[in-house]
Amino acid sequence: METALTRLVGVRHPVVQTGMGWVAGPRLVSATANAGALGVLASATMTLDHLRDAVREVKSRTDAPFGVNLRADAGDAGERVRIIVEEGVRVASFALAPSRELIAELKEAGVVVVPSVGARRHAEKVAAWGADAVIVQGGEGGGHTGEVATTVLLPQVVDAVDIPVVAAGGFHDGRGLVAALAYGAAGIAMGTRFLLTSDSTVPDAVKAAYLAAAVGDVTVTRAVDGLPHRMLRTEFVGSLERAGRARALVWAVRRAAAFRRVSGLSWPRMVRDGLAMRHGRDLTWSQVLLAANTPMLLKAAMVDGRTDLGVMASGQVAGVIEDLPSCAELVEGLMSQAETVVQGLQGLQGLQGHQDLRDLRGLSAHTGRARSGARPADDRDAERP
Repeated sequence: METALTRLVGVRHPVVQTGMGWVAGPRLVSATANAGALGVLASATMTLDHLRDAVREVKSRTDAPFGVNLRADAGDAGERVRIIVEEGVRVASFALAPSRELIAELKEAGVVVVPSVGARRHAEKVAAWGADAVIVQGGEGGGHTGEVATTVLLPQVVDAVDIPVVAAGGFHDGRGLVAALAYGAAGIAMGTRFLLTSDSTVPDAVKAAYLAAAVGDVTVTRAVDGLPHRMLRTEFVGSLERAGRARALVWAVRRAAAFRRVSGLSWPRMVRDGLAMRHGRDLTWSQVLLAANTPMLLKAAMVDGRTDLGVMASGQVAGVIEDLPSCAELVEGLMSQAETVVQGLQGLQGLQGHQDLRDLRGLSAHTGRARSGARPADDRDAERP
């Protein structure tokens, strides 16, 4: 299935695995790439040396194109861009809109730039700055998210920009891919669906918690870092929501200290990164610190398996996913289902070849009147809307 996305990044299928912190590591990314989709390595939780090593590991596992996801507001974003360029990474994606200068630097080096956005105006901005494509995530998506549903946001963005648009938020199968293409998208991006594969390194107990979740168990909370964050509702999340400011500050300091040891960041850098994530919002100091070290709350669950001490970012689709296929099985099944759906739609077109819409409308009107005991419609009635 060739689309503007597959032509742009050189993959076989118009499917993107998103850059999830602590989840989208070399094993998952390379498995996705080998399946013909675009795997995206999550770098926000990596040191610079770890990032370079991870990129090289992916390259040792696959010859297919892949990407690296960056935090545009990170203090070392420029250094990470240089690693991407030096290592020959095909795609750079961003969790927030990158600066015009970063986009220009990447494009000059031949790297495809694909920011993620949650609003039409943000898509228009990055398109004007030279982005090659854009991922637009509706409110159904996991992690930091907005309030507008994908079905409303996606056509807005498609109509507003002239670059390929990738739809995210609420997708997990071939039906969703076809629906996104019908809206004008060039492909879909999925996070939770790829997290729940056998190639994902997330602990089995955590995967089981996702599989057991119903749609109503996936909630949006501001308790973690003051920003809307979609995740599985757990007792730990409930305790954060009930915690007062003093207790929240203690939690934030402890988590920040742990993240500082793992990441190698200084306290001033962590505070600056936390402040950068405020985006004009009035956050408490505990929320600023939590914003800077939210990765540690994710690591507790996604790496250590401590669902009682960590958070599990999740899209609403967790409530309808019931299996753990390999990435190859997932992508193959998704594309097969998409083909079946397209064939079914073509069958509808064939039906219209035998009887045009006007005839069908007249038949419907005649049937409705016959049931009610009214007289059959004449030719003039059949012409009425």
